[in-house]
Amino acid sequence: MVMVGRDGERARLSVFVLAPDGQALVLRGEAGVGKSTLLDLAARLAAEDGQLVVRATGVEAESGLPHAGLHQLLYPLLPTSDDRPSGGRTSDDRASDGRASDGRPSDAPPLGATTRAAFDAVFGRPDGPPPPVMALGIAVLDLLSWTASKGRPVLLVLDDGQWLDEASAEVCGFVGRRLAGRPGVKLLVAVRGDTSSPFDTAALPEAPIGALADADATRLLDLHHPRLGRQVRGLVLEQAGGNPLALLELPAHLADGPGDRAGQDLLGLHGVPLPRRIQGIYAARLARLGDSVRAELLRGALDGAAARPGDGPAPIARYRMREVDEAVACGLLVVEPGAGEFAFRHPLVRSSVVQLATPDQRRAAHRVLAQLHREYPERRAIHLAAATVDPEEGVAADLEAAARSATRRGGARLAVSWLTRAAELSETRVDRSRRLDEAAYVAGQTDHLGRARSLALAAAPGTDESPAAVLADSYLALYRDGEVRATHRRIVAAVERLRDSPDRAGQHGPDLPGRGPDRPDEVLDRLVSLLLAVSQYAGDRATWRRTHEVLATLGDLATERAWMYGSTWSDVVRHGAGWSRRVERAAAGLEDQDPWDVTRLAVSAYHLDVLSPLRPYLERVVDRELDTGAMSSGIVMLHLVLLDQLALGQWDAAERTGHRALALATERGHGLFAHQTRAYLAQLAAVRGRTAEARELQTAVVAWARPRGVGFLTQIADAVGATAALSAGDYETAFLHAIGITAPGAFRPYAYQASRTLLDLVEAALHTGRAEQARAHALAARDAGLPDLSPRLALITHGALAMTAEDDTEASAHYARAQSHPAAERFPFELARIRLAHGIAVRRLHGAAAARLPLTQAAKTFDRLGAPAWAARAHAELRAAGVAPHTPAPASVPLTWQERRVAELAAGGLTNKEIGEQMRLSPRTVSAHLYRAFPKLGITTRDALRDALTRVSQPAPAP
Repeated sequence: MVMVGRDGERARLSVFVLAPDGQALVLRGEAGVGKSTLLDLAARLAAEDGQLVVRATGVEAESGLPHAGLHQLLYPLLPTSDDRPSGGRTSDDRASDGRASDGRPSDAPPLGATTRAAFDAVFGRPDGPPPPVMALGIAVLDLLSWTASKGRPVLLVLDDGQWLDEASAEVCGFVGRRLAGRPGVKLLVAVRGDTSSPFDTAALPEAPIGALADADATRLLDLHHPRLGRQVRGLVLEQAGGNPLALLELPAHLADGPGDRAGQDLLGLHGVPLPRRIQGIYAARLARLGDSVRAELLRGALDGAAARPGDGPAPIARYRMREVDEAVACGLLVVEPGAGEFAFRHPLVRSSVVQLATPDQRRAAHRVLAQLHREYPERRAIHLAAATVDPEEGVAADLEAAARSATRRGGARLAVSWLTRAAELSETRVDRSRRLDEAAYVAGQTDHLGRARSLALAAAPGTDESPAAVLADSYLALYRDGEVRATHRRIVAAVERLRDSPDRAGQHGPDLPGRGPDRPDEVLDRLVSLLLAVSQYAGDRATWRRTHEVLATLGDLATERAWMYGSTWSDVVRHGAGWSRRVERAAAGLEDQDPWDVTRLAVSAYHLDVLSPLRPYLERVVDRELDTGAMSSGIVMLHLVLLDQLALGQWDAAERTGHRALALATERGHGLFAHQTRAYLAQLAAVRGRTAEARELQTAVVAWARPRGVGFLTQIADAVGATAALSAGDYETAFLHAIGITAPGAFRPYAYQASRTLLDLVEAALHTGRAEQARAHALAARDAGLPDLSPRLALITHGALAMTAEDDTEASAHYARAQSHPAAERFPFELARIRLAHGIAVRRLHGAAAARLPLTQAAKTFDRLGAPAWAARAHAELRAAGVAPHTPAPASVPLTWQERRVAELAAGGLTNKEIGEQMRLSPRTVSAHLYRAFPKLGITTRDALRDALTRVSQPAPAP
């Protein structure tokens, strides 16, 4: 087709395509304005320049399937090798011209394990979770850069971007924003301006595509319809308003009769949006087709037929329309050159086909497509859900299985819809209630607590005390309000009712992944897990005793996981022995577990100080859970990552993680998680010697947690007070805070901070002349078997025994055991404190020379961690030992331009959503900028932004 006009757009596209630098561009305009024609022009220019062109099209029917669009974009670029992602061919299929027979490059890029795992996840392999946006985006960037480095630039062309699934759009946005500086790679996207799009907040450069100028519109009309009468010609130009598709289609719709009749046809459509008028034209043509042809078109429309998969076949087979020449003849379909497949002339044709079909016709088409996609459970589920009206257990079971798969792949929100639909199609009341219970539970985990409650009530109408209703209400009360006392009583009552119910055994439903003999009653199991979580937050002896009593009455109904959580979350000193290896075994199959099960297991790992091996998995999946999965699990995952970063001495990263978690929890209204994050940030501020900040956060936590009886947080607050006082050299105050957690010489039952603050109490007691109490506490740790419970407890127990030893031989032995422990370097702050104490003792007993090594090691660690008060103490001891070390001042980190702008808007009182609207960013991206800016500014709250911004230098230049 000859392009008329568009001189400016063509010039811009020519510069874009032929430029050597990487870049991205979004074309935005109404339906029919010519975006696809411009994409064709860009693709032709790129091909003539020798570039590799990869094309994809957003498909409305696939907009709910994570990474469906990315399938189309990645498939032509991935290698053909035996370790390819699923859906490709073998290396034996290569063509003699150096390319695979399906058109993809035959020389395989050197994919690393992480990159290969990311692409395997996108292509639907079951042996790994889908990576977060950043990890997948980096993998795509690496693949594109490698492809371009082979001497052939790459142009990615995406049409109908408004229908791209959200997961793919986020990756494309991530990639597009980072193409600058990567020569040879460009991304060109077209989206409708009158339809919301996932690219609306992608922050990519845009080019508006408007109507043709009057002269160009006239030329286009005359070129394709030269014999129109003057009156009709004028009406067409007026009605089309410069829209090229309207200029082509409106004349063909006119009757062959008198011109005034034709004019009336057009005027009768006046006031109707132009895309709807064009759809009306297509509907009139469709009405003249035979039933069999319309059925073929409907199946193709619902499955995205001929959606331009790229240079090779699509990784997922689409429906291929047959015997539809009649539709080609009337201008509804075209034949794709090369492939020879039928394709819709325009996306509006596809929409018209679907809208014109009756509900029965659409259901029949979905049944055919469900059979076509029988090897792809999630695609099959979409079609099954739409194809079935009456209850059908087989379909309901398929939907339930797809929901479970989606949950484990980060699609918990989508799983709620499928489970709800599965409940509607259930044949028995029991199955319907069970599936609604499941939907309610998953909805609660995705932070849709109101919907969770409504689903729970629908599962058991007429009662507020069904297990699902108790779960929904209890999560709401716990997360939002921190209500532990009444929530604990209500869950205990629900567990006892379910335990004693005669029909309890039938509630677990069919064997599905994660169910079966090892999980005899999932509803009961979930109630027990929540009971244990509430007990952990309560953190008092009476609550835990009652919980363990209930757990004991369950007998075989209590799973090993329940006992694991009950032992490790409650009192690791008394009940933690023997669980470390079982936690590590359970962590071997994280990919096969629901996100909330992974989170609970990781909490046990934290209490046993073996969290680090689980952290890479948590970091891979946390973004996807916060985006489309289990929001509450995602926030807890952030807490766990923060705690591991804190333990490993990665304090700058821990601060960023903490501010991100705080922003999310505050935005979601989770009072419990918000104050829990503040408590962890207070711990971080305390070890870094920022005592004013630590005490400010500590006060806020105590004021919220103490009236509610959330002992888990008040214990952390006491620990913060002890550490902050130690940093400030106020040992008396540190001792008072420490004994508020546990008395010297004992470990208060069910006080989880009792063992964790062992070193704090011992040091504070020694510095205040309470040597006997310090010694009694160190011996109590040894006698309680703390060295056998966890590597961190082993380190600090030997350190405490060394500090309080009654003779030099015993002290030397324990100092040696502490510093030579295989896991000692994993806890650098505690190790540095022990080395500092060792150096002080050695200098006094054996002279300066012997003390220099441990003191130097301690000083270097404190300097690296950013603990100035502790570093000053170590350097003072080094000077006493005859060494005067130089401590460089830390360099300030400037704000980027975008961080500065976000911070300024936040200081002005705007919410994350309002900032996002101004800067064309998502609220999540705004939150990420803030949590990176806070530590650079040295603050922890939005209230401090205004003052902090006046103190800092100018940001980096704007891009």
